[in-house]
Order: sequence, then C-alpha cells, then structure tokens
Amino acid sequence: MAEIPAVEMKKTLGLTGLTSNAMALIAPGAFLWLTFFIQSTTGITGPSMWMGVIGALVLCLSTAVCYAEMAKLYPGTGSSYYFAEQAFLNRDRAWKYARISKFVVGWASHLYYWIYPGVMVGTMGIVSGYLVGTLYPNFMSASNPGMLFMMSVAVLFSFAVAYIAYRGANASTSINLGINAIQITALMIFSVLALGYRMNHPPGSVAYQFDAVSGEAYTYEFKTTTTVAAGVSTDTIVRDTTGVPLPRLGPDGKPVPFHISYPEHDASGNFLSHPTAKSVISPHHWSWVFIQATVAILILVGFESVTAMGGEAKNAKRDVPIAVLTSLLVQGVVFYCFEYFAANYFLNSGYSMQNASASAAPIGDMMIVVGDALFGPGHGRAFMLCEAATVVLALIGTTLSCMNTGARVTYAMGKDREVSNRFGLLHKNNLTPHRAVWSLAAISAVIGCIAVVLVFGDAGAPSAAAIASIPHGIFSSFGYTTHDKMAALPNSLLTVTLASNFGTFLLYALSCTLCMVAYHKHPKFSLVRHLFIPLFGLCANLACMGFYLVGPFMGYGTKMEPLLALAIAAVWGIYGSFHFLKTGKATGRPVLIESRPTSA
Repeated sequence: MAEIPAVEMKKTLGLTGLTSNAMALIAPGAFLWLTFFIQSTTGITGPSMWMGVIGALVLCLSTAVCYAEMAKLYPGTGSSYYFAEQAFLNRDRAWKYARISKFVVGWASHLYYWIYPGVMVGTMGIVSGYLVGTLYPNFMSASNPGMLFMMSVAVLFSFAVAYIAYRGANASTSINLGINAIQITALMIFSVLALGYRMNHPPGSVAYQFDAVSGEAYTYEFKTTTTVAAGVSTDTIVRDTTGVPLPRLGPDGKPVPFHISYPEHDASGNFLSHPTAKSVISPHHWSWVFIQATVAILILVGFESVTAMGGEAKNAKRDVPIAVLTSLLVQGVVFYCFEYFAANYFLNSGYSMQNASASAAPIGDMMIVVGDALFGPGHGRAFMLCEAATVVLALIGTTLSCMNTGARVTYAMGKDREVSNRFGLLHKNNLTPHRAVWSLAAISAVIGCIAVVLVFGDAGAPSAAAIASIPHGIFSSFGYTTHDKMAALPNSLLTVTLASNFGTFLLYALSCTLCMVAYHKHPKFSLVRHLFIPLFGLCANLACMGFYLVGPFMGYGTKMEPLLALAIAAVWGIYGSFHFLKTGKATGRPVLIESRPTSA
C-alpha cells in the first residue's frame, strides 16, 4: 500500500528552512507585480494604496505576535487549528469547547488556505498571458490576455506545483531558498530604477509614454484622430500597419516630444498620479485606507504558515516563533514599504493609475519604461522579461508554500476525523499529506479558472479600442464582449481575492482571540503581548471585515466584489455548520466534550 496511518512527519527543518518557507509565501518580489494591478482596480481608493499596505502590515504584525506566542506553548502541526484545541483543553472550565473551537478555526482557515492557492495559479495564468502577448503580439494582447489561455496555464501550474509539494518539505525548502534571493533582488533593482526615473524627470522634461497596444514606450506625442460612435466623440491613436502609434508632427514637420507631468486627477476626477512624495504616503481618506487594506492583506499573509510545520521543525518552540516574526518584518517592513512607494511615486502622465488599472501587469509596463530610459529605446522589453522570469519563480514559491500549509491543516483535521480521514494519511515514502495536496491542486485549478474568466470585469474593463485591437482567436479573444457589458460584471480576480482575504481576516481574528484564551491566568502572562496586542489585532481584523459590508453602501471602492466575497463566506460557513453536526453524529462525538482528555 502507498499509505499507512502510523507514518509520522520527519523533523528536518531548522530556523533557516522555516523562515524561508514563510518568506516564500509572502514573496515581496512577486506580489508587487501581482497585487498592484488588483489594488489599482478598487475604484477611487488608488491614492491610498501605500497607506493601505501599512494598515495591513500593522494588522499582520499584531497577529504575528499572537502566532509566535502560541507557538511557544503548543508546537505541533496544524497551526491555528491545533492552537484552538490546546488553548481550550488547558483551561479549567472551557475545556468542553475544545472540539467546536478547533473546528470553527480549521473550517475558517480553509476559506483562506483553499482559495489563496487558486488566486496564485490564476495569477500565473495572467502573468503568462502578459509575457506571451509581449513576445507574440500578433497572437495575444499583453494588456488583455486570452481567457482560455490563462485558464489552461492555471490548471497546468496548479498540478505542477502540487507535485513539488507531494515530494516533501525538504524539496520545497531548497526551492524556496533560491527563489527568495532571486525575486527580492530583482524587484529591489526595479524599485531603485523607478525612483531614479521620477527624480531624473522633473515636470516638463522629455520622457516616455507607454502604449498598451504595441507594448512599447515612446518619447513623442501620439497622433490622434477624432471618431464619433453613438454620438460620443473619442480621440483614437493613429497607427501604422504594425500597430505602432504614429507621432504627432509639429510645424517643423518633426515629431513633437512628449513632456512629462504629474497631474493628480483628470477632467473626470479619476486619480492619475502623485504630484509629490508626501502624496504617496498620505492616507487621503481613511475609509480608502481600509478598502486598500482589505486587498493588501494578500501580500502579507504567510508568516503564520510555519506554525503548520511544527511537526517537521527540529526545535519548534525556539525556531517557529522567530521565523513567524522575522519573515514578516524583513519582507513587510523592509521590502514592501520601499517597493510600493517606488511604484506609486513613478506614476505620471505617461503612465498613470488609469493605465495600470487597464493592464494585466502594470509593473511590467513600468519596467519597460524605466528599461528604455536606462538602456536605450527598445531595450526595456528585455529588462522586463528578465524581471518577469523572477516573478514566475516567486509565484512557484508562494503557491508551493501555501499548498504545503493548507494541506497540513487539512491533514490535521483529517487525523481528527473532522473531515474525511483519507486526508489524515501520509505518503509512505515522501511523508507528505499527499491526498490533501492533490485535492488542493484540483480545487486550486478550478478557483484559478474562475479568477481569470472575468479578470477584466468592472473597473478593469478594457476600452472599445482595446477590445478591437485584441488578436482574433479562441485562445486570445474568446470571452471579450463590449466595454459596457464587461464593466457591468464583477472582476472575478478581485472577487476571489477578497473571499480569500475575508477568510484571512476571520482566521486572524480567531487566532488573536485564541492567544488571549491560551495565556489567561498563565504563569508567563504579559499584559502587552497577551492582552493589548491580541485585542488590537482582533479589533483591526473585525474592522476590515466590516468594510466588506459597509464600504459598498457608503460608495467606497467597488461594490459587487466585496458583497460576492461575503456571500461565498456565508455559504462556506453554513455548509460547515451542517458538516460539523453530520460528522459528529456519524462518529458519535457530541458538540461539547463530555470528559476532559487525561493528556491535556
């Protein structure tokens, strides 16, 4: 037989391996590229993007302290699911609630751990479409890749990463170590160049403007012509037979140079760029910060993943808490703050937030601009492709790390018979929860396909001109209708991202509560670490969850996506309640424990 229940995980991970796995999931190199696009499509809240990252970081730091403190008390496999059981079993009066508490935490964590990998594999489809469109513009549009193509990539990528996870934690750790170093270095290089571009191009100087159709940047003004459709006048760029925009000629017959500026808004009030560095770090509106934070949490989750690997850690009580905090502080504070500042400060009249919201990879577009400025016209694309290769590597690392974590939480629930006990089995040779891994691969493939099917819906709907320029073919243009029809539909990537993030907020809120329960009347109780910080984390997570409902009705950000995310969470919660009662009845276990285990 391939599996036997008696097999146990092997303790092979030290501090470096644990930290590397968490850092791979946070992946600042990948998420700057990936999440900037999602954040740019959240309606009017774009100016508060950097402060939204800070808000999410503060929330995560308070939650990370809770995870680190609980890992000191309860080293083991299962993360919050395991903590929930131990925290209540070790209470003199509350021990009877141990089963229901751990199920609630475990079920809520699946809303995060089972959707998050799907977001990543869907994003791999988007990145792949952007790269293929850049290399072969006659086959696919880089800014608006084909939906069937992206779905195909998502499915293949999901099972490829699952195979690495199936092979074991040592293989995963070795891959993550190399990926971390490469992707962080690459995106920091871009950030420095983006800052240099802004500082070396004051208002009025000759600079580059990006053209989404040709995927190149040019130093001249584009020639336009006015067309009338349905009584509406629109300026359309005039192009040659290859799609390259023609220059507008001056009185002397020469191309008119493009002069850069940093306007904050256009005539319609849409946000374009930050006129000053202070504008980048300003909250603008605190309600916008909350909306941005509900998306930005995606880039910071993962620090808790190492608590699911306690069963594979050589010294879990010492190393797991250190890995939790180190992974978040190094990547969140050091890298994300700098990278997001540089990308937002770069925005200008040649590439604005409106351009970013209509592109599959705004960071890739920016790389082309800064690459052309540094290496010469036409060389920006090569620079972008080199950087994109590191993002692909980082996507492998973050998806792998999340699959490892999610599979281990499912494995822990399978061992407890809270889900099918087939998930509680380890592979005889690889010592991995292979049934959970392959099941998660299938779920991720489905969610990934859903994520990309309407990735350009709502605020990200391409213009009529952009849709018309998409090469025709089943892998390139299938699913693109009209701007108005796509704008009326929800953005599927944002929807599944918010659903995953809601699960994250819910899990983190429960974990902050567990920390207070675990250390209540404990000899090592600290007023700051075990009450004030967890209480702040609980309130912060609840506030972000509240904005899913409040934001749409107050006119902040998008409307359809957060409400759909809430509906997904509600359905998952209702199904979980029925599953819990049904499983308990089938196995003869009551909702409340009737006798306290002697091993507690």
